[in-house]
Amino acid sequence: MMAATVDTDKFYVEKEEITLDSDDEFVYEEVPVEDDSVPPELEEDLDAAVRTIREANEDANARVSREPQTKPAVIQKPEVVDDFVRNFLIRMGLNRTLDCFQTEWYELQEQGLLGYTDIGTVPDVYTRNQELEDEIDFLKKETIKFKNAALKAKETYVKLRKERDFHRMHHKRIVQEKNKLIDDIKRLKRHYSQYAPNMEALRSRYEAAMKEKMLANLERDRAVSQVNGLQSTIKGMEGLSGMAPQPPSSEDKPPKGPTHRQLLLERQRKAQGADGDVKELPDNFKRYPNDSEFPVDTGVNPYLNQVKALPGHVTRTGGFRLSNTFTAHSHPISGVALHPRKQILATCSDDQTWKMWAVPSGDIIMTGEGHSDWVSDCDFHPAGSSLATTSGDSTVKIWDFSKAACVHTFTDHTAAVWSCSWHTCGDFLATSSMDNTAKVWDINSLRCRYTLRGHADSVNTIEFLPFSNTLLSSSADKTMSLWDARTGLCAQTFYGHLHSVNHASFNLRGDTIASCDSYGVVKLWDVRSVAPMASFEVGPHPANKLAFDPSGGVLAIASNDSTIKMYEIGTGMVQPLVGHEDAVQCLCFDRSGEFMVSGGSDSTVRIWS
Repeated sequence: MMAATVDTDKFYVEKEEITLDSDDEFVYEEVPVEDDSVPPELEEDLDAAVRTIREANEDANARVSREPQTKPAVIQKPEVVDDFVRNFLIRMGLNRTLDCFQTEWYELQEQGLLGYTDIGTVPDVYTRNQELEDEIDFLKKETIKFKNAALKAKETYVKLRKERDFHRMHHKRIVQEKNKLIDDIKRLKRHYSQYAPNMEALRSRYEAAMKEKMLANLERDRAVSQVNGLQSTIKGMEGLSGMAPQPPSSEDKPPKGPTHRQLLLERQRKAQGADGDVKELPDNFKRYPNDSEFPVDTGVNPYLNQVKALPGHVTRTGGFRLSNTFTAHSHPISGVALHPRKQILATCSDDQTWKMWAVPSGDIIMTGEGHSDWVSDCDFHPAGSSLATTSGDSTVKIWDFSKAACVHTFTDHTAAVWSCSWHTCGDFLATSSMDNTAKVWDINSLRCRYTLRGHADSVNTIEFLPFSNTLLSSSADKTMSLWDARTGLCAQTFYGHLHSVNHASFNLRGDTIASCDSYGVVKLWDVRSVAPMASFEVGPHPANKLAFDPSGGVLAIASNDSTIKMYEIGTGMVQPLVGHEDAVQCLCFDRSGEFMVSGGSDSTVRIWS
């Protein structure tokens, strides 16, 4: 009804003029200025002056002693309802609603429809609610501000933590590089410390050779002078052949030395006497009765028959997957070897011990202790009854499983021994050393049969070709050599690497050699042509060891970047196997090619199948 009334009401607009009051015609009266001069009757009155001063002092004291007036307090009147609604609509920006509200409010107020209760003040609770809402809005803004500051601080913290991890990682890397450099410096110092005695020995040998040369020259000059004297005597006798010879007296005959013919006859007589001494010895005479005989090299390898029955996944580089991992030692693992007939693994480590494990379960069987320095390599006897180990203490030990003890120790090497390899017959063991030599040991006579000299630097590895008397050695002088174990002579040398050769190995057929160096360069060599067949890089990290699978089609390379590189010879494809957490130091395939075992500086053994 109210809305209808508002629509039907009539409104009139009336124009009125409002004049402003002007004070231009107002008459102002002059206010006289009072004279401050003292009346004439008071000018000469001293008592009045004293009284006036006393009254002024009393008024001042009264003003000081009077209590201070309290300031009037500002009382905030409660806000009326319409002002409260207007303020709310203005704050919310509802302008059209405000216009409608004011129109209807004033109409109802003129009509007298609003009572005192309707237009009274707003209760305090609403005002308080409004203040609380304002406070809440302020606190929300502050919360957002603090939240943004916290997010910024969190981002700064994450950034600082990343920088800390980054610098910590680089610090660890630098420490490792520093330790490696210190080890290299120590190794070089030990290496160069051997130069002085070697130079002294060479100098003494040179001086002895020069003395022998001078003595030989003196003997030659004496023999030449005797020959010249004999020739002149013969010529004089031929000139006096028509005259009767007169025998000279014994007093005039000069002393004569032995003639050249007499010297020749004497040498022949001594040689015949020596031959006679040899012929007098029995046919079965041996200087060392316990020495073993090298078997006849037939050139037949029975393992080649197994190549035809290999499973298909072995010939694929990506066919191996990590199947088992176990921690074998407390220090880096330097060598692994598989038993020739049983599922048993031998490992050796820098913790001066070797251990035997059941594979693939990883159960420990035996532990060997006895070396006084790190153990570098190990190899099972072909019969599986004993184990050979080499160490940094310059010794080679033979361990008998039936006695569970070391049965012999070879100590002829003068520096750390790097590797060992059994002959297929089991009577001979070859070792390589940092003293630039390799040795062939006779297990029956327990002595060194041959010392292989020819490398100019440390001999890093040595290996027998299966069912053969041929030895393959790799050295830090960047070369590899083939040796005849029966004579101890070098048959062939391979040149081509630009850095230290860390390892070299035959394939099962014996017609290909693979080698790797300290810069990750791997080369394949044809044994018959003594020429490289292929060369590729898996660096820049060093390649520590390599091994052919039984088929000869896949080459596994242990790299210092904590991976194993699987190289397929037919296609040239390289596939990495990731699993180790530190450098991979050694690896080997089992005879059937079903699995591969690797050991690394992370002290773990990992089985790939």
